[in-house]
Amino acid sequence: CTIGGNLASNAGGVQVLRYGNARELCLGLEVVTAEGALWNGLRTLRKDNTGYDLRDLYIGSEGTLGIITAAVLKLFPLPAAQGVALVAVPGPQQALDLLGLAQARLGAGLTAFEILSDTCVELVLQHIPGTRRPLAEASPWYVLLELSSTTDEAQAAAAVEGLLEAAMDKGWVTDATLATNLAQSEALWALRENISEAQAAEGKVIKHDIALPVSQIPAFIASTDALIAAQFSLVRQVTFGHLGDGNLHYNASPLPGSGPAPTAAFVALEGRLNELVHDAVHVGQAPISAEHGLGVLRRDESARYKAPLELQLMRRIKQALDPQGLMNPGKVLKFE
Repeated sequence: CTIGGNLASNAGGVQVLRYGNARELCLGLEVVTAEGALWNGLRTLRKDNTGYDLRDLYIGSEGTLGIITAAVLKLFPLPAAQGVALVAVPGPQQALDLLGLAQARLGAGLTAFEILSDTCVELVLQHIPGTRRPLAEASPWYVLLELSSTTDEAQAAAAVEGLLEAAMDKGWVTDATLATNLAQSEALWALRENISEAQAAEGKVIKHDIALPVSQIPAFIASTDALIAAQFSLVRQVTFGHLGDGNLHYNASPLPGSGPAPTAAFVALEGRLNELVHDAVHVGQAPISAEHGLGVLRRDESARYKAPLELQLMRRIKQALDPQGLMNPGKVLKFE
């Protein structure tokens, strides 16, 4: 993992809600062009309206326009205190209601707001040694939230407790646990951070890294879950993601009992399942890749949803900056 790679893929993560994607953390770049020239754009200013923003061309281009060799990044003060809580909610709509309340009460201090289904938690408990269920009873859905504070631990804890009490009064939260030390915070975060590894232990994973308007996520989950259940009897949805910024990891695994090796029947579903999910996303004019890029795997699928003019403009940029197709060939779009 390198800074150049993070910028080339415009990486996101669990704290995008507070700090933004890699693009928002970068002020300037140094880039080696396809001709071998070195562009020095290592500026340290937040404002520069003296022409085209070349920096933003290279960020998120997945190395198809040039190679990032240096960068100027924004820095933020280290928080004085953090409050982390795992919250049980009846469903995605209540999680969304809680998000609105958290933003109103915590403001910019709300660093992360993750949603995860009980399926995710069960997979982690089953496959990751040392993890345990932090709440007495299972819940259909959970929210993992983090508050970063410039004050102290006591005030951070009080702010999170006040938020959860208000949400419980409204019926949006059924149970919660608030970390009181670093070890407990790490244990709560482990439930979220180990989902991908736990899902991989079940066998073949069909992944969808999608973005949606935050307000549409509960309806999307309900309607698309129903479509998948009706058309794909072998599929179990493993849904989690960054509810605060609208990025959902809407993954599929084989149903329990199929064993660690993927069945041919499940693997054969991938193309049809991708189309169903991405068509549902495209209804809202949302992207089929929120933070993982296109590479080769999503290149042709993405082209199916983009307007012809958008693809034409992208090809013109590629032709202008890399006329011989030397830079990361075959990625993002077909070079003609």
